Amino acid sequence: MSNPGFYTRNKRWILPVVILLAAIVIAIALASMRKPPPHKEAKEGVALVNVQPLQTQAIQLQVLSRGLVQPRYSTELVAQVSGEIVALDEAFVRGGIIKKGEVLAQIDPTNYEVQLEEARAGLASATAALELEQAQGEVARVEWEGISDHPAPALGLRKPQLKQAQAQVAASQASVKQAQKDLERTKIIAPYDALIAERRVSLGTFVNVGSMMGEVLDVSSAEIRLPVANSELQYLVGNGVGSQVELTGDSMGSNYRWPAKIVRTEGVIDDDTRMSYLVARVSDPYHLNPKSVKSEQPGAQTDLAFGSFVVANIVGRELENAVRIPRNLIKNGTLPVYHEGKLQLKPVTVLRHIGGESVVTDGVDNGDLLVTTSLEYPVVGMALKRFDDQAEEAAEPADMPKPDVAAVARGEQGEG
Repeated sequence: MSNPGFYTRNKRWILPVVILLAAIVIAIALASMRKPPPHKEAKEGVALVNVQPLQTQAIQLQVLSRGLVQPRYSTELVAQVSGEIVALDEAFVRGGIIKKGEVLAQIDPTNYEVQLEEARAGLASATAALELEQAQGEVARVEWEGISDHPAPALGLRKPQLKQAQAQVAASQASVKQAQKDLERTKIIAPYDALIAERRVSLGTFVNVGSMMGEVLDVSSAEIRLPVANSELQYLVGNGVGSQVELTGDSMGSNYRWPAKIVRTEGVIDDDTRMSYLVARVSDPYHLNPKSVKSEQPGAQTDLAFGSFVVANIVGRELENAVRIPRNLIKNGTLPVYHEGKLQLKPVTVLRHIGGESVVTDGVDNGDLLVTTSLEYPVVGMALKRFDDQAEEAAEPADMPKPDVAAVARGEQGEG
C-alpha cells in the first residue's frame, strides 16, 4: 500500500526541479534559433583632411618699419643785428608757406644806412689821401734825381707814408663791406622754400644780436628715420640703400599711401634699441612744385604733413621659387603632405616668418598637396582621406535611381 505522505513531501522539491529543467530546455531552444551577427572585418582608422595644392612662384620680400615724417632741413631765424621790427610779411605766421628769398621781417635800417654812408665817405677820403701821397712821392723822386746821382732813401721817396695810405684805403673798403652786410642783415630772408613752424616777434619788437625770431622747415623734401633690425637687413638689397618704399598713414581720417626712397643709412647701431636706421626721402611732400612728377598711387596728391606717423614697406629681395605657407602647419621643420592616401612629412627650408605665414624656399614641389587640417598626432604613413573624396562617395548613392516600391508590389500581386 502506497504512502500518501511520501508523495506530499517529494512534491515540494520535485516541482521546482521540473520547472528549472523546462526553463533550461526552452533557453537552449531559443538560443539555437537565434542567427549569429554578421562578421565585420576591423577597419583601420582613417583621418579626414582638407588638402591644398602648392605652387611655387616669385615672391617679393618686404621689410616693415615705422617712423615720423620730418623736414630735411630746419632753420632757426636769428637776428644778426639789433633794431626794431618795422615790417612783417603776411606769410610770416605759423603754418605759412614762403618761397626762397622772400623777406619775412624788416629791422629798422636807418642806423645801418647811416653807417654805410659814413663808411663810403671814409673810403673816399682814404682814396684821396692815397692819391695825394702817390703824387708827393713822385715829386720827391724827381727832386732827388735832380740833386744827386745816388739812390734815394725810402723815407725821401715817402714810401712809408704811401703804404700807410694804402692800408687806410683797405680798411675803409672793409668798413664799407661790413656796413653793406649789416644793412642787408636788417632783412630776414627765407633761406629756402619753407613752412613757418614758429614766429616769436611782432611789429615794434626790439631784437638784439642773437635773438630768436622764428623757425622754418624745408618743404622741398621730407625724411623718415626707419629702424630696422639687423636680422631684417639680409632681406634687403645693398642694406636697403636705393630701395623703393611705400608709406602708409592716416590723413584727414582716411588711409593714404606715398612713394619714397631709401637715400642713406646712418651707419651706426642704436645703443638702446640695437637697431640700424635707414632714411627714406619723399620729394615735395606738400605738392608745392608744379614741375615735380606726381605719382599715380592713391593718396600721392595728399600732403604728407611733418610729424605724421607712417608705416613703411621697404621693397627687398625677390625670390624666384618660393611659397607662402601657414606658419602653424610647419612643425619641427617638416610639412604635412598628402600622397596616395598616406601622410608624408617633408623637410622644408623656411627663410623667414611674416605674421602668420612662413616663406618656404626649398623642400616643396609644384603640385604637392598640403594637408591644411591640423593633425593631433601626425605619423609618417598614416592613412588619410580627403574630404572632397568622401563627398563624392556620399553623392554616388543619391545619384542612383530609387526603385518604385508600389510597382514592385503590384508586380508580385499580378504574378500571384
